[in-house]
Amino acid sequence: MIRVNLDVMLAKRRMSLTQLSETVGLTMANLSVLKTGKAKAVRFSTLDAICRALECQPGDILEFEEEDRHG
Repeated sequence: MIRVNLDVMLAKRRMSLTQLSETVGLTMANLSVLKTGKAKAVRFSTLDAICRALECQPGDILEFEEEDRHG
């Protein structure tokens, strides 16, 4: 499963979701869906804009995590 660490990067950069929304031109609703991990997909252009705003790499925001196959 892909884990979204947007909240971690926002905290590290001392930036609010509102500030990120204004910087990248995305709605708060869309960013919230991404931040909570409920998004089914993310456009490369969106990821690019977020990485530019937060001065980070895609891997700082997205992380692969093995799912527990026993539960």
